[in-house]
Amino acid sequence: MIFNSIEEIATFIVKDGKGILAADESNPTCGKRFDSIGVESTEENRRDYREMLFRSKGMKGNIGGVILFDETLRQSAKDGTLLRDLILNQGALPGIKVDKGLQPIDDCPGETVTIGLDGLDERLKEYSSMGAKFTKWRAVINIGNGIPTDKCIDVNMQALGEYAKCAQDNGMVPIVEPEVLMDGNHSIDDCFEATSRCLDTLFISLLDREVDIKGTILKPNMVTSGSNNSEQADVEEVAQKTIDCLKAYVPDDLPGITFLSGGQSDIDATAHLDAMNKIGGFNWKLSFSYGRALQQPALKAWMGKIENSTLAQQALSHRALMNKLASEGKWDISLEN
Repeated sequence: MIFNSIEEIATFIVKDGKGILAADESNPTCGKRFDSIGVESTEENRRDYREMLFRSKGMKGNIGGVILFDETLRQSAKDGTLLRDLILNQGALPGIKVDKGLQPIDDCPGETVTIGLDGLDERLKEYSSMGAKFTKWRAVINIGNGIPTDKCIDVNMQALGEYAKCAQDNGMVPIVEPEVLMDGNHSIDDCFEATSRCLDTLFISLLDREVDIKGTILKPNMVTSGSNNSEQADVEEVAQKTIDCLKAYVPDDLPGITFLSGGQSDIDATAHLDAMNKIGGFNWKLSFSYGRALQQPALKAWMGKIENSTLAQQALSHRALMNKLASEGKWDISLEN
């Protein structure tokens, strides 16, 4: 696949309802997932698991990009094929998580800023030489008593802007991920307000740095009730409030919005995406960039056993297809049986 610009890459990733498989869990996070199925998190086991995912038939036509962790971008399959080449062979593009995690913000209890700008240009040059076509940086925003503060939002969205400009200067599409966490007992209106503040500040930051919006992908949270709130908004309200929030702050020329699942169940994440696309009335592609909501059924089917690989691949393939249909507004719960 040959691309003449980052704009072409961004458009390709979300073309025809395709989305992104987020397989960029850090080793500690992957360890927690493996703990849940009783599998030791060794480099070989992580390789075997991800190789199995990337060889799934349902990758082709449903997945346009795969976000990788540094270790995975460098790994080879058992037969010696680079894992990033397996992804290319499925018609998808390899991407790379480039932030360095979270650090507490001084004078802002309970709030963090994402770090990793130091040395970013050198890392991006290496990743580009290894064939990565896009990048990802995640900011984490909590809702709670008096938070998020303006300072937290400002420092995180400024960092996202700096990162995005650096990625584009190195010929890669930046995925900007301002995640307002579901954790907490806040209302859907609290989430709407926090998400609005983040998106408003983010796009000012991107435009201030002359980031090419047509060569950028947004990976936001959906506007939902807090996970501990006893009154959960229904699918239609989540869909409508999310669209309203995006329409207010996201430029029309952004090629794609690929939602994170953020702890939603796999079915909820698909249902919400489908409902938004059924409502319609926006210029961007609304698609998915799911980790758990794509992988969890496959992980449970796999259980670390090679004889379960086919079942696990079928589980991933099914979720990839369901979410592609949701990205086109063509999903229905009856298709899950």
